[in-house]
Amino acid sequence: MNADAKELAAKFDLEKLTGEFYADPYPTYRALRENEPVKRLPNGTVFLTRYDDLVTTYKNTKSFSSDKKREFAPKYGDTPLYEHHTTSLVFNDPPAHTRVRRLIMGALSPRAIAGMEGDLIKLIDGLLDAIAAKGDCELIEDFAASIPIEVIGNLLDVPHDERGPLRDWSLAILGALEPVVSTEVAARGNKAVTDFLAYLSTLVARRRQKPGNPERDVLTRLIQGEESGERLTEKELLHNCIFLLNAGHETTTNLIGNGLVTLDRNPDQKQRLIDNPDLIKTAVEEMLRYESSNQLGNRMTTEKVELGGIMLDAGTSITLCIGAANRDPAQFPDPEAFDVARTPNRHLAFATGAHQCAGMALARLEGAIAISRFLARFPNYAVSGEPVLGGRVRFRGFLSVPCSIGR
Repeated sequence: MNADAKELAAKFDLEKLTGEFYADPYPTYRALRENEPVKRLPNGTVFLTRYDDLVTTYKNTKSFSSDKKREFAPKYGDTPLYEHHTTSLVFNDPPAHTRVRRLIMGALSPRAIAGMEGDLIKLIDGLLDAIAAKGDCELIEDFAASIPIEVIGNLLDVPHDERGPLRDWSLAILGALEPVVSTEVAARGNKAVTDFLAYLSTLVARRRQKPGNPERDVLTRLIQGEESGERLTEKELLHNCIFLLNAGHETTTNLIGNGLVTLDRNPDQKQRLIDNPDLIKTAVEEMLRYESSNQLGNRMTTEKVELGGIMLDAGTSITLCIGAANRDPAQFPDPEAFDVARTPNRHLAFATGAHQCAGMALARLEGAIAISRFLARFPNYAVSGEPVLGGRVRFRGFLSVPCSIGR
Protein backbone atom coordinates (compact mmCIF):
# COMPACT_ATOMS: atom_id res chain seq x y z
CA MET A 1 0.00 0.00 0.00
CA ASN A 2 2.84 2.39 0.87
CA ALA A 3 4.53 1.76 -2.48
CA ASP A 4 1.18 2.18 -4.25
CA ALA A 5 0.57 5.47 -2.44
CA LYS A 6 4.03 6.73 -3.41
CA GLU A 7 3.39 5.85 -7.04
CA LEU A 8 -0.05 7.52 -6.91
CA ALA A 9 1.54 10.71 -5.58
CA ALA A 10 4.44 10.56 -8.04
CA LYS A 11 2.12 10.22 -11.07
CA PHE A 12 -0.44 12.84 -10.00
CA ASP A 13 -1.11 15.47 -12.66
CA LEU A 14 -4.00 17.92 -12.21
CA GLU A 15 -4.28 18.23 -15.98
CA LYS A 16 -4.65 14.46 -16.54
CA LEU A 17 -7.19 13.16 -14.04
CA THR A 18 -8.86 9.75 -14.23
CA GLY A 19 -12.47 8.71 -13.83
CA GLU A 20 -11.51 6.97 -10.59
CA PHE A 21 -10.15 10.27 -9.25
CA TYR A 22 -13.35 12.16 -10.05
CA ALA A 23 -15.41 9.44 -8.33
CA ASP A 24 -13.24 9.49 -5.19
CA PRO A 25 -10.25 11.88 -5.01
CA TYR A 26 -9.51 11.26 -1.33
CA PRO A 27 -7.10 8.29 -1.65
CA THR A 28 -5.00 10.41 -4.04
CA TYR A 29 -5.14 13.38 -1.67
CA ARG A 30 -4.01 11.15 1.18
CA ALA A 31 -1.12 9.77 -0.89
CA LEU A 32 -0.01 13.31 -1.76
CA ARG A 33 -0.30 14.52 1.84
CA GLU A 34 1.83 11.63 3.09
CA ASN A 35 4.43 11.53 0.31
CA GLU A 36 4.57 14.84 -1.60
CA PRO A 37 2.59 17.45 0.36
CA VAL A 38 4.17 20.29 -1.64
CA LYS A 39 3.87 18.66 -5.06
CA ARG A 40 5.47 20.16 -8.14
CA LEU A 41 3.26 19.34 -11.11
CA PRO A 42 4.51 18.81 -14.69
CA ASN A 43 3.26 22.28 -15.72
CA GLY A 44 5.45 23.95 -13.08
CA THR A 45 2.67 24.76 -10.62
CA VAL A 46 2.59 23.54 -7.01
CA PHE A 47 -0.20 21.52 -5.35
CA LEU A 48 -0.68 21.75 -1.55
CA THR A 49 -2.51 19.15 0.54
CA ARG A 50 -1.57 19.80 4.20
CA TYR A 51 -3.85 21.81 6.47
CA ASP A 52 -1.09 23.94 8.00
CA ASP A 53 0.36 24.84 4.60
CA LEU A 54 -3.05 26.02 3.38
CA VAL A 55 -3.59 28.15 6.48
CA THR A 56 -0.14 29.73 6.06
CA THR A 57 -0.92 30.53 2.42
CA TYR A 58 -4.39 31.93 3.13
CA LYS A 59 -3.17 34.21 5.89
CA ASN A 60 -0.14 35.67 4.10
CA THR A 61 -1.74 37.87 1.44
CA LYS A 62 1.55 39.72 0.89
CA SER A 63 3.51 36.66 -0.28
CA PHE A 64 0.58 34.72 -1.77
CA SER A 65 -1.55 36.80 -4.12
CA SER A 66 -5.16 36.17 -5.16
CA ASP A 67 -4.87 38.47 -8.18
CA LYS A 68 -5.44 36.31 -11.25
CA LYS A 69 -4.50 38.65 -14.11
CA ARG A 70 -1.17 36.93 -14.77
CA GLU A 71 -2.62 33.41 -14.47
CA PHE A 72 -5.86 33.99 -16.40
CA ALA A 73 -4.48 36.02 -19.33
CA PRO A 74 -3.04 32.94 -21.13
CA LYS A 75 -5.97 30.77 -20.02
CA TYR A 76 -8.81 33.00 -21.26
CA GLY A 77 -7.26 35.66 -23.49
CA ASP A 78 -9.09 38.95 -23.98
CA THR A 79 -12.56 37.54 -23.28
CA PRO A 80 -15.61 38.17 -21.06
CA LEU A 81 -14.41 35.37 -18.75
CA TYR A 82 -11.10 37.13 -18.24
CA GLU A 83 -12.79 40.45 -17.49
CA HIS A 84 -15.22 38.80 -15.07
CA HIS A 85 -12.75 36.72 -13.08
CA THR A 86 -10.19 39.52 -12.78
CA THR A 87 -12.84 41.97 -11.54
CA SER A 88 -14.51 39.58 -9.10
CA LEU A 89 -14.01 40.04 -5.35
CA VAL A 90 -12.53 36.59 -4.84
CA PHE A 91 -9.72 37.06 -7.38
CA ASN A 92 -8.33 40.35 -6.10
CA ASP A 93 -5.96 41.45 -3.34
CA PRO A 94 -6.32 44.24 -0.79
CA PRO A 95 -7.04 47.15 -1.07
CA ALA A 96 -9.44 46.44 -4.00
CA HIS A 97 -10.63 43.24 -2.31
CA THR A 98 -11.12 45.01 1.03
CA ARG A 99 -13.22 47.79 -0.50
CA VAL A 100 -15.60 45.49 -2.38
CA ARG A 101 -15.83 42.98 0.47
CA ARG A 102 -16.79 45.72 2.94
CA LEU A 103 -19.72 46.77 0.74
CA ILE A 104 -20.93 43.17 0.33
CA MET A 105 -20.51 42.34 4.04
CA GLY A 106 -22.57 45.42 4.90
CA ALA A 107 -25.46 43.86 3.01
CA LEU A 108 -24.92 40.43 4.61
CA SER A 109 -24.94 41.56 8.25
CA PRO A 110 -26.05 39.11 10.98
CA ARG A 111 -29.26 41.13 11.35
CA ALA A 112 -29.99 40.92 7.61
CA ILE A 113 -29.35 37.17 7.54
CA ALA A 114 -31.51 36.58 10.63
CA GLY A 115 -34.29 38.42 8.82
CA MET A 116 -34.16 35.88 5.98
CA GLU A 117 -34.96 32.85 8.16
CA GLY A 118 -38.76 33.08 7.92
CA ASP A 119 -38.78 33.31 4.12
CA LEU A 120 -36.22 30.51 3.91
CA ILE A 121 -38.36 28.16 6.01
CA LYS A 122 -41.40 29.01 3.87
CA LEU A 123 -39.46 28.31 0.66
CA ILE A 124 -38.10 24.97 1.93
CA ASP A 125 -41.45 23.81 3.30
CA GLY A 126 -43.02 24.58 -0.08
CA LEU A 127 -40.41 22.44 -1.84
CA LEU A 128 -40.99 19.62 0.67
CA ASP A 129 -44.75 19.81 0.08
CA ALA A 130 -44.16 19.45 -3.67
CA ILE A 131 -41.88 16.44 -3.10
CA ALA A 132 -44.45 14.81 -0.80
CA ALA A 133 -47.11 15.26 -3.48
CA LYS A 134 -44.87 13.62 -6.13
CA GLY A 135 -43.93 10.69 -3.89
CA ASP A 136 -40.26 10.55 -4.92
CA CYS A 137 -37.80 13.21 -6.02
CA GLU A 138 -34.66 14.15 -7.87
CA LEU A 139 -32.73 15.50 -4.91
CA ILE A 140 -30.74 18.18 -6.74
CA GLU A 141 -33.27 19.62 -9.18
CA ASP A 142 -36.31 19.32 -6.89
CA PHE A 143 -34.61 20.48 -3.71
CA ALA A 144 -30.91 21.32 -3.31
CA ALA A 145 -30.51 23.54 -6.40
CA SER A 146 -33.86 25.29 -5.93
CA ILE A 147 -32.94 26.85 -2.58
CA PRO A 148 -29.83 29.01 -3.21
CA ILE A 149 -31.15 30.31 -6.55
CA GLU A 150 -34.21 31.68 -4.75
CA VAL A 151 -32.14 33.03 -1.85
CA ILE A 152 -29.68 34.87 -4.11
CA GLY A 153 -32.56 35.96 -6.35
CA ASN A 154 -34.23 37.46 -3.28
CA LEU A 155 -30.97 39.10 -2.14
CA LEU A 156 -30.62 40.87 -5.49
CA ASP A 157 -34.43 41.23 -5.76
CA VAL A 158 -34.50 39.59 -9.19
CA PRO A 159 -38.14 39.26 -10.31
CA HIS A 160 -39.29 35.62 -10.05
CA ASP A 161 -40.18 35.39 -13.73
CA GLU A 162 -36.63 36.46 -14.67
CA ARG A 163 -34.74 33.84 -12.64
CA GLY A 164 -34.93 31.03 -15.21
CA PRO A 165 -31.44 31.43 -16.78
CA LEU A 166 -29.55 32.12 -13.53
CA ARG A 167 -28.51 28.54 -12.72
CA ASP A 168 -27.31 27.72 -16.24
CA TRP A 169 -25.32 30.96 -16.40
CA SER A 170 -23.68 30.18 -13.08
CA LEU A 171 -22.79 26.58 -14.01
CA ALA A 172 -21.30 27.70 -17.33
CA ILE A 173 -19.13 30.40 -15.75
CA LEU A 174 -17.92 28.18 -12.90
CA GLY A 175 -17.30 25.27 -15.29
CA ALA A 176 -14.68 27.41 -17.03
CA LEU A 177 -12.64 27.56 -13.80
CA GLU A 178 -11.57 23.93 -14.10
CA PRO A 179 -7.80 23.25 -14.44
CA VAL A 180 -8.31 22.22 -18.08
CA VAL A 181 -10.93 24.09 -20.13
CA SER A 182 -12.07 22.86 -23.54
CA THR A 183 -12.98 25.25 -26.36
CA GLU A 184 -16.66 24.35 -25.90
CA VAL A 185 -16.63 24.98 -22.14
CA ALA A 186 -14.87 28.32 -22.64
CA ALA A 187 -17.40 29.34 -25.30
CA ARG A 188 -20.31 28.50 -22.98
CA GLY A 189 -18.67 30.43 -20.15
CA ASN A 190 -18.04 33.50 -22.29
CA LYS A 191 -21.60 33.50 -23.62
CA ALA A 192 -22.93 33.18 -20.08
CA VAL A 193 -20.91 36.18 -18.88
CA THR A 194 -22.07 38.25 -21.87
CA ASP A 195 -25.75 37.30 -21.41
CA PHE A 196 -25.60 37.78 -17.64
CA LEU A 197 -23.99 41.24 -17.97
CA ALA A 198 -26.67 42.29 -20.48
CA TYR A 199 -29.42 41.20 -18.10
CA LEU A 200 -27.79 42.85 -15.07
CA SER A 201 -27.36 46.13 -16.94
CA THR A 202 -31.14 46.36 -17.36
CA LEU A 203 -31.77 45.22 -13.77
CA VAL A 204 -29.35 47.84 -12.37
CA ALA A 205 -30.89 50.58 -14.53
CA ARG A 206 -34.35 49.71 -13.18
CA ARG A 207 -33.04 49.63 -9.60
CA ARG A 208 -31.37 53.01 -9.97
CA GLN A 209 -34.75 54.44 -11.01
CA LYS A 210 -36.62 52.62 -8.26
CA PRO A 211 -34.29 51.69 -5.34
CA GLY A 212 -35.21 48.91 -2.94
CA ASN A 213 -34.65 48.69 0.80
CA PRO A 214 -30.83 48.60 1.28
CA GLU A 215 -31.31 46.60 4.50
CA ARG A 216 -32.69 43.67 2.46
CA ASP A 217 -31.79 44.36 -1.16
CA VAL A 218 -28.09 43.73 -1.75
CA LEU A 219 -28.18 45.24 -5.24
CA THR A 220 -29.55 48.55 -3.93
CA ARG A 221 -26.93 48.49 -1.20
CA LEU A 222 -24.12 47.96 -3.70
CA ILE A 223 -25.47 50.71 -5.99
CA GLN A 224 -25.77 53.23 -3.16
CA GLY A 225 -22.42 52.32 -1.58
CA GLU A 226 -21.24 53.49 1.83
CA GLU A 227 -22.22 56.70 3.59
CA SER A 228 -18.54 57.66 3.36
CA GLY A 229 -19.00 57.93 -0.40
CA GLU A 230 -17.38 54.57 -1.26
CA ARG A 231 -18.88 53.35 -4.54
CA LEU A 232 -18.31 50.51 -6.98
CA THR A 233 -17.68 51.35 -10.62
CA GLU A 234 -20.35 50.06 -13.01
CA LYS A 235 -17.99 47.28 -14.12
CA GLU A 236 -17.25 46.27 -10.51
CA LEU A 237 -20.94 46.37 -9.66
CA LEU A 238 -22.04 44.11 -12.51
CA HIS A 239 -19.25 41.56 -12.14
CA ASN A 240 -19.64 41.29 -8.37
CA CYS A 241 -23.37 40.64 -8.79
CA ILE A 242 -22.36 37.69 -10.99
CA PHE A 243 -19.85 36.68 -8.30
CA LEU A 244 -22.57 36.76 -5.61
CA LEU A 245 -24.75 34.39 -7.60
CA ASN A 246 -21.86 32.06 -8.44
CA ALA A 247 -20.41 32.04 -4.91
CA GLY A 248 -23.76 31.42 -3.26
CA HIS A 249 -25.33 29.08 -5.75
CA GLU A 250 -23.40 25.95 -6.63
CA THR A 251 -21.47 25.67 -3.38
CA THR A 252 -24.68 25.77 -1.32
CA THR A 253 -26.42 23.37 -3.72
CA ASN A 254 -23.48 21.00 -3.20
CA LEU A 255 -23.56 21.44 0.59
CA ILE A 256 -27.22 20.35 0.71
CA GLY A 257 -26.89 17.58 -1.89
CA ASN A 258 -23.59 16.22 -0.56
CA GLY A 259 -24.92 16.39 3.00
CA LEU A 260 -28.06 14.37 2.32
CA VAL A 261 -26.17 11.77 0.24
CA THR A 262 -23.48 11.44 2.94
CA LEU A 263 -26.15 10.89 5.62
CA ASP A 264 -27.71 8.18 3.43
CA ARG A 265 -24.30 6.50 3.14
CA ASN A 266 -23.74 6.70 6.90
CA PRO A 267 -27.01 5.38 8.36
CA ASP A 268 -25.74 5.37 11.95
CA GLN A 269 -24.98 9.10 11.72
CA LYS A 270 -28.26 9.76 9.96
CA GLN A 271 -30.17 8.08 12.80
CA ARG A 272 -28.06 9.94 15.36
CA LEU A 273 -29.07 13.26 13.78
CA ILE A 274 -32.73 12.22 13.63
CA ASP A 275 -32.60 11.30 17.33
CA ASN A 276 -30.68 14.49 18.23
CA PRO A 277 -31.85 17.27 15.87
CA ASP A 278 -29.98 19.84 17.96
CA LEU A 279 -26.78 18.43 16.39
CA ILE A 280 -27.66 20.06 13.05
CA LYS A 281 -25.07 22.85 13.38
CA THR A 282 -22.15 20.50 14.03
CA ALA A 283 -23.54 18.14 11.37
CA VAL A 284 -23.46 20.90 8.73
CA GLU A 285 -19.85 21.74 9.67
CA GLU A 286 -18.95 18.07 9.27
CA MET A 287 -20.65 17.93 5.87
CA LEU A 288 -18.62 20.96 4.82
CA ARG A 289 -15.41 19.26 6.00
CA TYR A 290 -16.07 15.74 4.78
CA GLU A 291 -17.28 16.60 1.24
CA SER A 292 -16.19 20.19 0.68
CA SER A 293 -18.33 21.89 -1.97
CA ASN A 294 -15.30 23.86 -3.17
CA GLN A 295 -12.24 21.59 -3.31
CA LEU A 296 -9.57 23.87 -4.77
CA GLY A 297 -8.25 27.40 -4.36
CA ASN A 298 -5.39 29.23 -6.06
CA ARG A 299 -2.65 31.71 -5.19
CA MET A 300 0.52 33.04 -6.82
CA THR A 301 3.74 33.84 -5.01
CA THR A 302 4.80 37.49 -5.17
CA GLU A 303 8.31 36.85 -3.84
CA LYS A 304 10.66 33.96 -3.09
CA VAL A 305 9.11 32.11 -0.17
CA GLU A 306 9.58 28.89 1.79
CA LEU A 307 6.57 26.63 2.25
CA GLY A 308 6.55 23.22 3.88
CA GLY A 309 10.35 23.12 3.73
CA ILE A 310 10.49 23.89 0.00
CA MET A 311 11.61 27.16 -1.59
CA LEU A 312 9.25 28.60 -4.17
CA ASP A 313 10.27 31.29 -6.66
CA ALA A 314 8.25 34.47 -7.17
CA GLY A 315 5.55 33.91 -9.77
CA THR A 316 4.86 30.29 -8.77
CA SER A 317 1.22 29.33 -9.26
CA ILE A 318 -0.15 27.36 -6.30
CA THR A 319 -3.26 25.17 -6.00
CA LEU A 320 -4.61 24.83 -2.46
CA CYS A 321 -6.41 21.50 -2.06
CA ILE A 322 -9.17 22.19 0.46
CA GLY A 323 -10.54 18.66 0.07
CA ALA A 324 -7.20 17.20 1.16
CA ALA A 325 -6.57 19.67 4.00
CA ASN A 326 -10.02 18.95 5.44
CA ARG A 327 -9.00 15.31 5.90
CA ASP A 328 -5.55 15.97 7.34
CA PRO A 329 -5.05 13.74 10.43
CA ALA A 330 -2.70 16.36 11.90
CA GLN A 331 -5.79 18.58 12.33
CA PHE A 332 -8.75 16.16 12.44
CA PRO A 333 -8.73 12.94 14.52
CA ASP A 334 -9.96 9.98 12.44
CA PRO A 335 -10.51 12.26 9.42
CA GLU A 336 -12.01 9.62 7.13
CA ALA A 337 -14.89 9.08 9.57
CA PHE A 338 -18.09 11.13 9.19
CA ASP A 339 -19.14 12.35 12.65
CA VAL A 340 -22.18 14.68 12.96
CA ALA A 341 -21.04 15.74 16.46
CA ARG A 342 -17.39 16.45 15.57
CA THR A 343 -15.97 19.33 17.59
CA PRO A 344 -13.77 21.25 17.26
CA ASN A 345 -14.03 21.37 13.48
CA ARG A 346 -11.90 24.17 12.06
CA HIS A 347 -12.34 23.07 8.43
CA LEU A 348 -11.32 25.21 5.47
CA ALA A 349 -14.44 24.83 3.34
CA PHE A 350 -14.91 28.62 3.61
CA ALA A 351 -11.13 29.29 3.45
CA THR A 352 -9.66 31.48 6.22
CA GLY A 353 -7.98 34.86 6.55
CA ALA A 354 -8.84 37.90 4.43
CA HIS A 355 -10.64 35.82 1.80
CA GLN A 356 -12.84 33.81 4.17
CA CYS A 357 -16.22 33.40 2.46
CA ALA A 358 -18.33 36.56 2.87
CA GLY A 359 -21.56 34.55 2.68
CA MET A 360 -20.65 31.68 5.03
CA ALA A 361 -23.26 32.59 7.67
CA LEU A 362 -25.98 32.53 5.00
CA ALA A 363 -24.72 29.21 3.56
CA ARG A 364 -24.73 27.67 7.04
CA LEU A 365 -28.29 28.87 7.63
CA GLU A 366 -29.49 27.50 4.29
CA GLY A 367 -27.78 24.16 4.92
CA ALA A 368 -29.07 23.77 8.47
CA ILE A 369 -32.69 24.62 7.67
CA ALA A 370 -32.80 22.61 4.43
CA ILE A 371 -31.21 19.44 5.79
CA SER A 372 -32.94 19.47 9.19
CA ARG A 373 -36.40 20.03 7.69
CA PHE A 374 -35.86 17.43 4.94
CA LEU A 375 -34.77 14.90 7.56
CA ALA A 376 -37.69 15.71 9.87
CA ARG A 377 -40.19 15.42 7.01
CA PHE A 378 -38.72 12.35 5.31
CA PRO A 379 -36.70 10.41 7.92
CA ASN A 380 -36.87 7.24 5.80
CA TYR A 381 -35.55 8.83 2.62
CA ALA A 382 -33.01 6.82 0.63
CA VAL A 383 -30.93 7.32 -2.49
CA SER A 384 -32.77 5.05 -4.93
CA GLY A 385 -30.38 4.91 -7.88
CA GLU A 386 -26.85 5.79 -8.89
CA PRO A 387 -26.11 9.48 -8.22
CA VAL A 388 -24.46 11.37 -11.08
CA LEU A 389 -21.45 13.49 -10.04
CA GLY A 390 -20.77 16.84 -11.67
CA GLY A 391 -17.51 15.57 -13.18
CA ARG A 392 -15.41 18.48 -11.97
CA VAL A 393 -12.48 18.67 -9.60
CA ARG A 394 -12.84 22.25 -8.29
CA PHE A 395 -16.52 22.02 -7.31
CA ARG A 396 -17.57 18.66 -5.87
CA GLY A 397 -21.24 17.82 -6.02
CA PHE A 398 -23.96 15.90 -7.83
CA LEU A 399 -25.84 16.72 -11.02
CA SER A 400 -28.63 14.34 -10.08
CA VAL A 401 -29.57 12.05 -7.20
CA PRO A 402 -32.68 9.85 -7.52
CA CYS A 403 -34.35 9.69 -4.13
CA SER A 404 -37.16 7.73 -2.52
CA ILE A 405 -38.77 9.63 0.36
CA GLY A 406 -40.06 6.53 2.14
CA ARG A 407 -43.27 6.23 4.09
